[in-house]
Amino acid sequence: AYAHRSRIVKTSTEKFVAVGTVDDFPRNGGACVLVDGEQIAVFNFDHKDWYAVQNRCPHEKQMVLSRGLIGDAKGEPKVACPLHKNQFSLVDGHHLGGNPEFQLKKWNVRVIDNTVQVGAKAIN
Repeated sequence: AYAHRSRIVKTSTEKFVAVGTVDDFPRNGGACVLVDGEQIAVFNFDHKDWYAVQNRCPHEKQMVLSRGLIGDAKGEPKVACPLHKNQFSLVDGHHLGGNPEFQLKKWNVRVIDNTVQVGAKAIN
């Protein structure tokens, strides 16, 4: 499900888009938001550590990553695609199986005053 409608939040160095409140996102899970026409999967670990990557799995081109299982691989936060279990780093979007063609786009994400904000542009 999509979180609330997004709105631009201006900062001195980067624009962020408000995509909902902390409670709009499942604890230890993900949700999909729509920012400027792009589906972004936003994940959180105990509502403390937040990550945002493209929702589209590069393997089968399906919009499913927000429904993937999250966990860690040797301490690195990851998401596993719910369809074929491809695993991706939530830190930088790389494919944990080593396929460079499966790189995910990544966005900065932050929480200010209980509002989850995603960077207006991908960082990679």
